[in-house]
Amino acid sequence: MQGGAWAGLGAVDLSALRAVPEKAGKMAASWRLRCDLPLLRYLLGFGSRRSLGLAQGAAAWSVGRGASWRWFHGTQLLQADPIKILMPSLSPTMEQGNIVKWLKKEGEAVSAGDSLCEIETDKAVVTLDASDDGILAKIVVEEGAKNIKLGSLIGLMVEEGEDWKLVEIPKDTGAPPPVSKPAVPPQPSPQPQIPSPAKKGHTVGTARFRLSPAARNILEKYSLDASQGTATGPRGIFTKEDALKLVELKQMGKIPESRPAAAPPPTLSASAPPQATAGPSYPRPMIPPVSIPGQPNAAGTFTEIPASNIRRVIAKRLTESKSTVPHAYATADCDLGAVLKVRRDLVKDDIKVSVNDFIIRAAAVTLKQMPGVNVSWDGEGPKQLPSVDISVAVATDKGLITPIIKDAAAKGVQEIADSVKVLSKKARDGKLLPEEYQGGSFSISNLGMFGIDEFAAVINPPQACILAVGRFRPVLKLAEDEEGNPQLRQHQLITVTMSSDSRVVDDELATRFLESFKANLENPMRLA
Repeated sequence: MQGGAWAGLGAVDLSALRAVPEKAGKMAASWRLRCDLPLLRYLLGFGSRRSLGLAQGAAAWSVGRGASWRWFHGTQLLQADPIKILMPSLSPTMEQGNIVKWLKKEGEAVSAGDSLCEIETDKAVVTLDASDDGILAKIVVEEGAKNIKLGSLIGLMVEEGEDWKLVEIPKDTGAPPPVSKPAVPPQPSPQPQIPSPAKKGHTVGTARFRLSPAARNILEKYSLDASQGTATGPRGIFTKEDALKLVELKQMGKIPESRPAAAPPPTLSASAPPQATAGPSYPRPMIPPVSIPGQPNAAGTFTEIPASNIRRVIAKRLTESKSTVPHAYATADCDLGAVLKVRRDLVKDDIKVSVNDFIIRAAAVTLKQMPGVNVSWDGEGPKQLPSVDISVAVATDKGLITPIIKDAAAKGVQEIADSVKVLSKKARDGKLLPEEYQGGSFSISNLGMFGIDEFAAVINPPQACILAVGRFRPVLKLAEDEEGNPQLRQHQLITVTMSSDSRVVDDELATRFLESFKANLENPMRLA
């Protein structure tokens, strides 16, 4: 092969070919080699983002005296060096994730910023975007897989121009093993039954019952056997009523006078102990208990319900909150008469806001007035938060999530209403971004639309307080008219209960907060 330039690449200095012997430099000034661009970069030693690997085994290359390249036994000469796609951490509390859906197929080109797959975190479903251009070569973890640990390999990519079909899963990083279920302690092997001698005429080998004292006396008096009847008492106890039914049947001639013949005692196997203590005549029935304190339920007595990552995190956080945060509770009734009147006026102007929007606004204004409640506990002490960010509890199919109204004290009621609608829809669709539900300084949980009068909510750490809101209900109360005469009037009241962290918000501070909140809510003009 002769020529003054590489085909399509221009002249190249032979000194770049480090593998060429020195005497080869005296021959030709340049060679013409027909190969692809990635191979040329590898041979010339040029830096690239990822070098090509030669297949192990018989594949090799050499430079001959005739300035020619020869390839030997090339079963697989080049193998693409893959780019690993690992399970990312998409929230501070995330420990594992689920693959909801792959948005790209194997062999499909991917550009930086393209969505690769949807991952369910402990809070929402988040889209994983590609950070570089390339081709999706291998999907290691199929969609629908659950409990994939952080850092586990979920897919492989290659650079553009590389053969994605040659990609193999690295041996040192395979698909994460499935999360194993908790081991059920082995059930003890059943012991051989030891025959017990008949007592007081009751036949050995017949069905055994637990007799009440009254039933035992009746059966002995009328020479009856409990196996001739049915035990209807709790846990298989043969009661007095069961024995009287047997007596009635005997008098009607529906059961034989004589007792059933005794069955021959079973023969003990050679492995059975030579002698054992005889048990009671009527032991407890051999029915496995539904549950034993401190032990898993017996097999066959329950139906396992798969738990989502969100529900597992909710359970963990609630347990930590109730066991580590000293909860204190304060309750107050608020009159919504003025709020409902303002709301009706806004509806006439085609402005749709809810009572909950006024409650959020009243809480934000009160927190602005009392910054000592707008705090959090970081494990060492209280921290004053710079802005009022209200977390609003939203119920979804996968559990409760709290999107955040940022800087709620600076927003009006209508702006708060618009934000709540958008965030609630995204929460139910699982499309919340991490910054839309992480953080917050104060939480509100409203169950009034479900007909709940009042309740107490669990604090969402590291926040210090959560306000639980019930439904508004009509109540008749005495009030004075313009002339000072007592008069019964109907009031629309709601009951709010604030759960507070006693380490940072004591009872006195919580009481003053509720007083200010009530004043702000009952005078909606303050919320403008």
